[in-house]
Amino acid sequence: MSRLKAVILAAGAGTRMKSELPKVIHKILGKTMLDYVIEAAMEAGAEDIVVVVGHESEIVKKEISYNVEFVLQEEQLGTGHAVMMAKDFIGDEGNVLILFGDTPLITGDTLAKMVDYHIRHNNAATLLSTIVEDPTGYGRIIRDESNTFIKSIEHKDATEKEKMVKEINSGMYCFDAKELNNALDYLTNDNAQGEYYLPDTLKTIMAKHLNVNAMISDISEDILGVNSRVQLYQAGQIMQQRINYKHMDNGVTIINPLCTYISKDACINSDTIIYPNSFIEGKTIIGNNCIIGSNSKIVNSNIGNNINVESSTILDSSISDNTNVGPYAYIRPNSHIGSNVKIGDFVEIKNSSVGDNTKVAHLTYIGDADVGKNVNFGCGTVVVNYDGVNKNRTVIEDNAFIGCNTNLVSPVKVNNNAYTAAGSTITKDVPEYSLGIGRARQVNIQDWVRKKR
Repeated sequence: MSRLKAVILAAGAGTRMKSELPKVIHKILGKTMLDYVIEAAMEAGAEDIVVVVGHESEIVKKEISYNVEFVLQEEQLGTGHAVMMAKDFIGDEGNVLILFGDTPLITGDTLAKMVDYHIRHNNAATLLSTIVEDPTGYGRIIRDESNTFIKSIEHKDATEKEKMVKEINSGMYCFDAKELNNALDYLTNDNAQGEYYLPDTLKTIMAKHLNVNAMISDISEDILGVNSRVQLYQAGQIMQQRINYKHMDNGVTIINPLCTYISKDACINSDTIIYPNSFIEGKTIIGNNCIIGSNSKIVNSNIGNNINVESSTILDSSISDNTNVGPYAYIRPNSHIGSNVKIGDFVEIKNSSVGDNTKVAHLTYIGDADVGKNVNFGCGTVVVNYDGVNKNRTVIEDNAFIGCNTNLVSPVKVNNNAYTAAGSTITKDVPEYSLGIGRARQVNIQDWVRKKR
């Protein structure tokens, strides 16, 4: 099979979005629209990808997750003009996909089918088309009585009869690279908009009696473009349904798919239950038989098996099997929680490791700490990790018992099987099997209340 490349057009400002941000970097389920299109091209087999940028080009480059090439279109003079900016990239070998950065619903499967159709029919150019009830605004695919492709014409340039046609041009193509490059040299802007239209390259190719055709996709939503906030929401709904249904087909129970938000990159294993208003973002992995409770947020984290997360936030961290988190816990980045651990209500953990069978029941902050196995934290414990200049680490070894309202002033070490007394401020290491006490001795002043009154 000949080498496949992709050119993605992403230079427009998107004025209907009413945003200072370029249109193509607006996000659906945590990922930019342009990233979805790049992924689809890669899934279809594109080995090299170039993105044509224009409006706020540096912002677009910064926001994209993938290592692709960029070319600049300084003036936006139509789709044909945008593709001209990539002539050197297109070259004379293989096939090239032409895609749009604001069509996030296009899939690698649909593009792969178009490439296969293109090769099997020995086409010089293949358009991706679909049938819609309301074709207003889209270019039309015009065929003759024998259903042979004649042309693609823009809505504004179509006759009233041509506007009645319901087969529309998605704007996505697969071209023979050499023929596209040659046809770009003959483009003109002799049309109602004074722009260079990419579909006009088809005339040049057809004049050479080369094969041009349109492949009709039966999934019309694939080609939906986003030009407004309403359309962004509509595309998001479709993407949300696709992702959630895929997980449900794979054995995940989602109580209410309309109120559950899962990124395309997340992996969730069977018999896990996801409750409403949960957000599972980034490249999160969730194991088997987990319960993700309502109003939970999990981002780029690895969640093991048989874990219960109740109304909590977990960011860039890992949690091992049979652990309970929440309610209202906050696991901040670079935290690693062991197996059979209890992280209770209003517990915050940051940049710390917590060993197996440890209990942090409630109202505790653990930051920049290494906690061993079988440790018990009393209510109100604080690891005092910041001295105003530097972050310091605390070590709490296996089988330690931290009394309620203990302040552990880093750097400090509580050794194996050591205890701290409730209400203590611990500033020195506590040896093994010792009790650390760091509090003032209680003094009772007799009759103080009577005297005060």
